[in-house]
Amino acid sequence: MFYQKETLPNGVRILTQQVSHVRSVAMGIWVDVGSRDENDANAGISHYIEHMMFKGTKHRTAKQIAEELDAVGGQLNAFTTKEYTCYYAKVLDEHFDLAVDILTDMLFHSNISEQDVEREKNVILEEIKMYEDAPDELVHDMFAKTIWSGHALGRPIIGTSETVSSLTYKDLRSYMEQHYTPNRIVISVAGNISHQQVVEKLSPLFASMPNKENIRQLVHPVHTSQVNCRNKDTEQVHMVIGTPGLRLDDDRVYIVQVINTVLGGGLSSRLFQEIREQRGLVYTVYSYHSSYYDTGLFGVYAGLSKQNVGKAMELIFKEISDIKKNGITKEELQRSKDQLKGNLLLSLESVNTHMSRLGKSELYLGRVYKPEEIVEKLNKVTIEDTIQMANELFKPESFSMSAIGPWQDCGELKAAMEVLKD
Repeated sequence: MFYQKETLPNGVRILTQQVSHVRSVAMGIWVDVGSRDENDANAGISHYIEHMMFKGTKHRTAKQIAEELDAVGGQLNAFTTKEYTCYYAKVLDEHFDLAVDILTDMLFHSNISEQDVEREKNVILEEIKMYEDAPDELVHDMFAKTIWSGHALGRPIIGTSETVSSLTYKDLRSYMEQHYTPNRIVISVAGNISHQQVVEKLSPLFASMPNKENIRQLVHPVHTSQVNCRNKDTEQVHMVIGTPGLRLDDDRVYIVQVINTVLGGGLSSRLFQEIREQRGLVYTVYSYHSSYYDTGLFGVYAGLSKQNVGKAMELIFKEISDIKKNGITKEELQRSKDQLKGNLLLSLESVNTHMSRLGKSELYLGRVYKPEEIVEKLNKVTIEDTIQMANELFKPESFSMSAIGPWQDCGELKAAMEVLKD
């Protein structure tokens, strides 16, 4: 079988995929909670909790958590997104029990003490400062805030200095009790191990979780079209131009992926070839599409000198307009499909990728698509599909822009956007 699934009586879901030709196993514990579940007062708390999971348990110090998997050549890490949190490990198959023991120890027995919470607060505040000094990353959060003003999806995952400084030990404990419930936990395991082995190992550990259900209440974001810029003494201007995109369970996402690949998804893309290779206006330019439960985001990023901003904006809109009018060529269509299929199939040589696909797909879709199903959906995309999708996606009234660079106001950018997007 491609993958197998077991749902425990309390709602915890266990998904496995046996990959017999490898010697490794990857395991992830996915919690269906992220920064969009926060409010203005506790922004950053999901990420804060992720940090605290590594600070020691009733059975291990923080140092022992790090040392035990290092000692067997394993990997241990975690990440927080806007909609979920994942704690994961990768080990040789013979050390699977150790990985389970450490991950479940962190999840069930973490010592989230007041002293550790206060100490880690300084670490996160330094992380925020570091992030503020990386305009090429910061501009993407600015773009989300610009397009989803006032919504949780528009806030940075890491939070702000003000919100993080105000969070307490009790806040973290209360948030975990509310959101870390069995029905919002998915465990995915991929590698050289059978489904039965995994279920037999994990069931006794997770079945004991109290049968408490917490249903996420999604508030759909309302899109706003505006230009937002920040004055910062940087050598380059960092800008993102884009529109709302598609939710993850929308099958037309595959059409958007094809458009994205042709427009700015690689070295052979139109934007890279035209703006960097032919014109030499930028060092970096690319496009991307991000999908969430109920919406999405399509953006074009460029890093360039201030004097080149106007010309680059003109070329970006020129390529978008051409796709809206003419679609893409037969050669571009085939090349983008081959590129997307190649990226997908090559990534599946990693057990981490298998594990991630199981966890994320179960959270978002309630099922996992076979690679062959995805390839089939990509193969069905036509030039006519790209024209129709581009006209729906790139409506003039939907465009927003964020930029960081050395200027005093957004006047010239707003004026340029009004001219170009029409």
